Amino acid sequence: MIDRFQQFRALHQRSGIFVMPNAWDAGSAKMLYSMGFAAIASTSAGLANSLGRPDGEGLLSAEETLRNAAELVQAVPLPVSADMENGYGDEPGDCAKMVERAAAIGLAGGSIEDATGRGADPIYPLGLAVERVAAAVRAAKALERPFVLTARAENLIHGRQDMADTIRRLQAFAAAGAEVLFAPGLESAEQIALVVKEVAPAPLSVVMGLGNSRFTVAQLEDLGVKRISLGSSLARAAYTAFYKAAAEVKEMGSFTFAAQNISYGDLNRMLR
Repeated sequence: MIDRFQQFRALHQRSGIFVMPNAWDAGSAKMLYSMGFAAIASTSAGLANSLGRPDGEGLLSAEETLRNAAELVQAVPLPVSADMENGYGDEPGDCAKMVERAAAIGLAGGSIEDATGRGADPIYPLGLAVERVAAAVRAAKALERPFVLTARAENLIHGRQDMADTIRRLQAFAAAGAEVLFAPGLESAEQIALVVKEVAPAPLSVVMGLGNSRFTVAQLEDLGVKRISLGSSLARAAYTAFYKAAAEVKEMGSFTFAAQNISYGDLNRMLR
């Protein structure tokens, strides 16, 4: 029987697209599993928010990220891929160590990004960025089982609208051995199609639901995308529903939100 680690690699090698939604705790992971998704990912923003913190300010530790990822792995028999941010360190060795730690808790894959986490200097120089990915690749290949490494080029979501450099980085990451490529912030069909073409045959992952929701799964498949993640959008959808329900009670004194809730029994069934 194929295990979850082999299954995750196979999802990227078979024909067609797949959606990998992002869970932020064991309950959300179990709900996604009950709905039939083939793999799930973590979300650093969803985790940060669940801990009462804003995202994107370096307030999550590697230990908290890995603890959350382990909860997802233990909750479902699906492949789980983690947002490993920038490896929680600047050096290539930090990225390698993060891969080793991620694999040790049962993750089937994870992503390493080229963002520094420093507002004044947000993106690593290309040479260092490639060295970091190469170190993560070596660590992944040294494992006894598959670990699908995704390399992320972060230019676009840090205000650097430089498609040429973004593509150059993705191509270099692929040459360094990354199995999946990801450039969050691609907006148009033309941008997506261009990146798919320029990085082929490496599979491209895109994120939907973060301000860019007009595409369908079928349309993205037609553009050549292999994988879709949802970032923090499901977590924010849950918080939005919570906020609107609480606001109705506070401001209107009514409880009509409850009519739209998943039933107590259905939720129990999904989590059982």
